[in-house]
Amino acid sequence: MNIKIIGIIGFSIVFCFVFLSGCTASQDTGRGTLNFTSSPSGAEVYLNDQFRGNTPCTIAGIEPGNYTLEFRYPGYQSWITGIVVASGPSNFYAALSPSLSPPTPSIPSQTTTVPATVTVTASKDTMIVGNSNLFTGTCIGCDSVGLTLFGPGYYAQGVSLDQSKINSAGLWSYTWNPGYSIQSGQYVLVVNDARKTTSERVEFSVIGGGIVSIASNSYSANKGDVLKFSGQCTSGARNVALILYGPQQFSGGVNLGTISVTADNSWNFKYTLDSYMPTGTYTIYVYDIPTTATSNTQFTVGFAS
Repeated sequence: MNIKIIGIIGFSIVFCFVFLSGCTASQDTGRGTLNFTSSPSGAEVYLNDQFRGNTPCTIAGIEPGNYTLEFRYPGYQSWITGIVVASGPSNFYAALSPSLSPPTPSIPSQTTTVPATVTVTASKDTMIVGNSNLFTGTCIGCDSVGLTLFGPGYYAQGVSLDQSKINSAGLWSYTWNPGYSIQSGQYVLVVNDARKTTSERVEFSVIGGGIVSIASNSYSANKGDVLKFSGQCTSGARNVALILYGPQQFSGGVNLGTISVTADNSWNFKYTLDSYMPTGTYTIYVYDIPTTATSNTQFTVGFAS
């Protein structure tokens, strides 16, 4: 065998030895040689945070001293420790643990709250003292409704009447029967859901508990004269009605009209006596609308001097 062939074979043997030794390096006298293995195999080896190969591997020529050793493998927790390197060989093995999957954050369930809607109606727009008033309505998205009444006197600051339950059809109702202890005037019923997120209202008037009066500027007149009638209405009614009774065609009563009540509770009316009016005694009645109080006065026609 010639020298050239021997050289090629020797080089091949050296190359195979280096290839099979992974990250093996030549040993230096007085230095350390570190052998690394791990489970699973193939972990990356870091010495003082410098990559030195994949297990299994050997690193030679390490200066003695303190080092930080770390094994890394995808899907596994890093294995870190401090080591002391001495001269000669040292073996290091790491059993890596699978990484713990981060807990899936719980997403709080979201409940969509439907906004409540409330309606209300009154059975009577005008209520007479001593009578009752029925209030009805709906409430979608609530279990009950609160009823608060505002008005004159006792109700000036608002009075809670009831906390009415909602039935399976979403309906509610309440009957207000205050008797004769209330004042006449304007009232407002406010209805709100239990959480007081929405409200609705209805207005109505109460009349009664007062008087209606009537007086004439003359109690004896001739045909063609103009009589002036006036009076007071303290029942809370906005209008009064006048009906005239007398002889012949007036025996069944003649409606003279509806008169508005002014802010000071007074009313006034002028009546011209027809030239064909029969001679006799007449009675004129006044009452509030609707009728809670009434009054009357008399005058004669054709007897004046």
